[in-house]
Amino acid sequence: MIEAVIFILLFFLAEVVLRTLGRLFGLYATVQERECKVYVLFGKVLGVLDEPGLHILPLKLGPSAFIVNFFGKCYSLDLRLDQQYLRSQAVNSEEGAPMGIGIWYEMWISDPVSFLFKNTDPRGSLQANVSSSAVRCLSNMPLADMLETRHQMSQAVRAEVSAKSNEWGYKTGTVYIRKVHFRDVGMIRQIEEKVVNRLRQVTSAIRQAGANQVSVITSSAERKAAVEFARAAAIRPATLRRVLTEIVGVPAVNKALFEILENQRMLASGARLNLLSAGQHNGAISSLIAAQPGPPPKP
Repeated sequence: MIEAVIFILLFFLAEVVLRTLGRLFGLYATVQERECKVYVLFGKVLGVLDEPGLHILPLKLGPSAFIVNFFGKCYSLDLRLDQQYLRSQAVNSEEGAPMGIGIWYEMWISDPVSFLFKNTDPRGSLQANVSSSAVRCLSNMPLADMLETRHQMSQAVRAEVSAKSNEWGYKTGTVYIRKVHFRDVGMIRQIEEKVVNRLRQVTSAIRQAGANQVSVITSSAERKAAVEFARAAAIRPATLRRVLTEIVGVPAVNKALFEILENQRMLASGARLNLLSAGQHNGAISSLIAAQPGPPPKP
């Protein structure tokens, strides 16, 4: 058991040593996904490995693979998509307003050799190129177009940047104008005041229009009500005469109606009433009751 464990440990140790010696003497190289390796010997590019997997260097680079790690250099480059955002790039509109442009753009390495040897700082150069292209393409634009046509502005900046970035081995992807804003604080305050005043004017106009509409509806309703009341007052005598004529045609109803009306008038007058029973209808008692003094008049 101990011998087996020792054998396994020696086997793994030998495997690690062999892999290290193989990489050191240029027997093989491994390339990861979206990775690139550029081998340079004595100022000359021997080969570029951009396919992921295991590569046998003598088959790719020739006999120089055995000495490239000792006398040359291997550059490992990241080919993944990269992004960057430039904040508040200063431009002026056609009206002279100081504006700030926020630019978001994508880039990736398309030519590793050009990326390494044609520019010492391709990323910084691309950033400066995007900034200067934004100033060249977007300056002196009408303010309304600058605030509304972001897609056309993005296309103009990308067309300006792409040609130069390709020479440096950088491929420019999407370029998008993400933000357009005013850079002068005083101008921002003035615009806010104008917007607030305009909102107040619109609110007042809406309120006045509502009040006018209510007034029109109210006056129309009052006119219709006045017309209906006048019509009712005009037809009231004829209606009353017709009803009274029908009542007079029925003696019992006529007598009951006029008794009710007479009783209502007496109750409404506030006079003092003496009620007699059915057996007290003789003339003497009636004359005595009528001779009694009434209540003092009301002031």
